[in-house]
This record gives sequence, C-alpha cells and structure tokens, in this order.
Amino acid sequence: MPKLPKMPPAPERIRAIVEEKSRQHGLDPLLVHSVIRAESNYNPYAISPKGAEGLMQLIPSTARQYGVRNAFDPEQNIEGGIRYLKYLQSLFTDERLVLAAYNAGEGAVAKYGWIPPYAETQDYVYKVGRYYGLARREKTQRPQPILPAVKSTPPPPVLQEFVDGEGRIHITLRQVND
Repeated sequence: MPKLPKMPPAPERIRAIVEEKSRQHGLDPLLVHSVIRAESNYNPYAISPKGAEGLMQLIPSTARQYGVRNAFDPEQNIEGGIRYLKYLQSLFTDERLVLAAYNAGEGAVAKYGWIPPYAETQDYVYKVGRYYGLARREKTQRPQPILPAVKSTPPPPVLQEFVDGEGRIHITLRQVND
C-alpha cells in the first residue's frame, strides 16, 4: 500500500473555528477538516459550479436554513456546515451515508437506501473518508518529543569515619561505585 502524504495544516484561524464549533456541536473536528479539505481546500471564497459557497460549500438554501447570512464568512460557514452535518448524523448512523447526504442531499440517500449511484457522490465519500482516515492516523502517530539524554552522574562521595588505635577520629571522603 503506498504511503499517503501528510495532510497540510489548516490555516490557524480556520483551525480554531473548527475546533470551537465542533466541540460546541459534538462533532469530531477531524471530520469537519476532512469535509472542508474536500469541499474547498480551505478557500473561504470558493464557489462551485452548482452555486455552493464558502469553506464547507453550502448551497444558499442550506445556508439560510442554518442561519448563515454570509457564506463567505468562515465562522458563519463553518457553523452552518457543522450544524448540517450534525443534522445528517441524526438521520443516518453510517458516516458514509452522512457524507453522501452532505454531497447529494438526504433525499438521494433515502431514495437509494445507500450511497447514491452518482460518480461525484461516490468519489466524494471516498475522498472525505480517505482524508478523515489519514487525519486520524496522523493524530495517533504523532511522534513523541525526544527528550535530551540525561547524563549519568556518579553518586556523591560518602563521609567515612574511623577511630585509630590511639583514639583519634579520622574522616575521609570515599567514592561509592555501583
């Protein structure tokens, strides 16, 4: 199996919005990032040939339904997209069907009872699933920080005392070796 490339990081402002809004609505932020990457590749001004707008490519009717007044505002767009994904999760228990419904509409998924036989939707589900799987693997395989080597220091010397035959006390330092 070929090694997948690392996912480039999301812009910091977008990452912060996704983390906050995902937490508020109980969604995995890695899933939201995967949808954004597939939909717009983090372009807040993206417009699809079908008229979907912004980072999460909301069609105007869906944007209005979820209170998005400006689909090109990253915070509003992400909020609306997350709320829509959350709604789809309440309809479909399989994540693949959630993604298919996000792309083709919940009616198409309900009609076919599975991922609709549209090449675009099937490709979309595969693409987002691949991004999501890669993001989860990267999260669990992040290298642990390498700690600097600790130099082994010898134990401190020990005071040793003894009394000689004439009753004098002698004190010496003796190095203890393990």
